[in-house]
Amino acid sequence: MHNVISIHWVRKVITASVVFGGLLVSTGLSSDWLRFRGPGGAGFGSDERPVPTEWSDTKNVKWAVDLPGPGSSSPILVGDRVFVTCWTGYGLDQRNPGDQANLKRNLVCIDRATGKTVWSREVDAVLPEDPYRGMFAQHGYASHTPVSDGERVYVFFGKTGVLAFDLNGTRLWQTSVGTGSGARNWGTASSPILYKNLVIVPAFAESLSLVSLDKETGAKVWEMSDDYLDSTWSTPILVEAKDGRTDIVLAIPSEVWGVDPETGKVRWYCESYESESTCESPVAHDGIVYVVGGRNGGAIAVRAGGEGNVTKTHVLWTIEKRARINTPIYHDGHLYWIYQVTAHCIDAETGETVYETRLTRAATARQDARAERPGGDARSPRAGGQRVGGGRGGQDYSSPVAAGGKLYFVTRSGETIVLALGPEFKELARNRFGSDTGDFSATPAISNGELFIRSSERLYCVGSP
Repeated sequence: MHNVISIHWVRKVITASVVFGGLLVSTGLSSDWLRFRGPGGAGFGSDERPVPTEWSDTKNVKWAVDLPGPGSSSPILVGDRVFVTCWTGYGLDQRNPGDQANLKRNLVCIDRATGKTVWSREVDAVLPEDPYRGMFAQHGYASHTPVSDGERVYVFFGKTGVLAFDLNGTRLWQTSVGTGSGARNWGTASSPILYKNLVIVPAFAESLSLVSLDKETGAKVWEMSDDYLDSTWSTPILVEAKDGRTDIVLAIPSEVWGVDPETGKVRWYCESYESESTCESPVAHDGIVYVVGGRNGGAIAVRAGGEGNVTKTHVLWTIEKRARINTPIYHDGHLYWIYQVTAHCIDAETGETVYETRLTRAATARQDARAERPGGDARSPRAGGQRVGGGRGGQDYSSPVAAGGKLYFVTRSGETIVLALGPEFKELARNRFGSDTGDFSATPAISNGELFIRSSERLYCVGSP
């Protein structure tokens, strides 16, 4: 049965198309990292084994593998496999991007223990695509992180749609969720998540929609469309409210929404900081949602749940703090992030600053030196270049991850800053792969003593011997 429901709010009109059916639950191993920023989108890895604090090209690296093409999507971990997406054939050099007809997307499966490629699948692009130029070229055609239920891998390739593969690389289905480009033409980056038997797809640029697909067939279950979703690049999370229900929580420009995952209906929303765009994703703990905005935004804490406009009843605090693009880490009552060469820690209960410490400029000096190397042209996704942070195209794009009391943040130039988690600032190390002049825009995966770092050239497994 396929029903169409119109939902009217005072400030917005949202249209949802709904199919009702049985819902199944699938779980993974504790060492799995099945989506963008891992379990719950929290950025926290399992602590069975300690992750190294220091590494280099020759120290504490289990393996490094060349990738077939660039991308800013994160790797995911499914049992003994690592999955990552790339693009090839077009857009490898902004000065000479080539013929769009040759553009391909790739899903690569890698053996977690050895780094050897198990299989790689190529997907033809749905054309025309956005041209490889301007801000679009900052991240390209493989920026969505895959998601898995432990049995299949679901990938979102923008205009090319959503595809499902089994763990042996067999393509199961492909579904279009729109072919738009968004008002800014900056491309698309939000990653899919899973809820029971649904693949939740943030097709914000493609169709100004949040879309749910049946994970077995790829059939559309519901679609929630709204102009407010324009200029949104964040990834939603699932949050359990105090009343026991689960909401899909979205951070969008100037608001936070709680959406019913069964129907696509907006249950609640609150007004937040004024913002023209949203790149950062929400993070939640114990039913409280935290969003730290960027550029002209701020930060907000809101209690999930309720009905309609909950601004006056559920917002706990708002402050003038920014993270620009990266999503914070919540740990033991504090929020941590790095923005504009400054490490931030705030009290999650009050929003008060715990520390705000400027980092040294060693990374900047290193970047400037790398930019002088042959091939260090920042206009190529495979080149290093002047990725300092701040300004058009210079912002660090990854989000921090954490495990074992340590935070790991990868700058776009390839330096990983390691901080101790705690109310006192303590820098533990800085690490880089000196031989890799690529772009490090992807958020790492971290689990069971291993850190998986992806550049536009390679995928690394950092771990003790």
